[in-house]
Amino acid sequence: MKAERKFSKLIVRIAIAGVMLSLSVMILSLAIIRGFKTEIQDKVRGFVGDIQIYRYDLNGSFEKSPFIPNDTTLNNLRKNKQLVAFYPFATKPAIIVANGEVEGVNYKGVDKTYDWAYLQKHLVSGKVIDFSDSTKATQQLLISKYMAKRLMLKVGDSFVMHFVQNPPRKRKLTIVGIYNIGIESLDKTFVVGDIALIRRLNNWQAQETGGIEVKIKNFKELRKVADDVYNGLELKLRSRSVEESTPEIFTWLSLLDVNTQVIIALMLIVGVINMVTALLIMILERANMIGMLKALGMANWSMMKIFLYNAMYLVGIGMILGNILGLGICYLQRYTHVFKLQQTNYYLDYVPIELHFSDVLLLNLATLIICTAVLILPSMLVSRISPLKAIRFK
Repeated sequence: MKAERKFSKLIVRIAIAGVMLSLSVMILSLAIIRGFKTEIQDKVRGFVGDIQIYRYDLNGSFEKSPFIPNDTTLNNLRKNKQLVAFYPFATKPAIIVANGEVEGVNYKGVDKTYDWAYLQKHLVSGKVIDFSDSTKATQQLLISKYMAKRLMLKVGDSFVMHFVQNPPRKRKLTIVGIYNIGIESLDKTFVVGDIALIRRLNNWQAQETGGIEVKIKNFKELRKVADDVYNGLELKLRSRSVEESTPEIFTWLSLLDVNTQVIIALMLIVGVINMVTALLIMILERANMIGMLKALGMANWSMMKIFLYNAMYLVGIGMILGNILGLGICYLQRYTHVFKLQQTNYYLDYVPIELHFSDVLLLNLATLIICTAVLILPSMLVSRISPLKAIRFK
């Protein structure tokens, strides 16, 4: 009898541990996936904007055809309350020659209205371009840490950049800042400079631009806002959202939702199986007691409730411990970044965490409701126990 009791206690503890681990893994999975998606989205949005406006043509290269936005387009952008900011930019292919190395890049030109908040956040060394002196600004450049390491360059170094055109033209530029975004497709492709240099090289007018970069308030409303922006453009212009311009990244991020759903489903199954096993063992262990109570006239449903309440008590303990473990690890990682990642593979050098109270609440409710619903079935085993056989078995 003592051996049976020890075995049942072990099973109960395993069941509690199963619920605890299942809930903590679900909390961690959702927090990590949300954090990962937000961080990657912010990286891409910060560099290329939420919406980009171009001239409508068949030019498929990085260097877009120039245009001057009319008053209708500009007024519609200014009146749109869903936008945070918009500013002109242009791109031009070029080749960097430095320290015996040659690297093809895409020069992104911006002006003094550009929002530097994102690049300043990711600066490794140096500063952003200073537009107070228009002559010096055209000679300044920001490059990525990836490119600086590849070309053996640092802040303050100068080199010659050859711009691809007919005939090719070259300019001596000085590095004023080095940034590290962590997305290789951006770090190895772009450098950031003054749009005035592109205008001078291409013989553009003072107001001509290769595109307009738009940032919006609520990224969840991207598609709706993108449609509103497009509808307010003049006929010669078109627009693309960041999801359309970098589909490979956002398609990959959308697949992470499937992974999250699979993990949550598996963890719920593990927790439920542990609790069902524990409840069955508790019922079988107390078969004699059930037989005695039935012989004394207790109804099946009354006995079922006793075991259900006991099982739900164990589920509750497991859930409390699961919340403590899951939320504890989340807050530990959020403030210490103790768990690291390989940035070349994951675009981040640490595991990101994004906690929402609503997510934690829904996971707890789902665990409680599903466990309660599933445990009703094994508790019905009580009604199949015969008082006579149970007492005789004793």
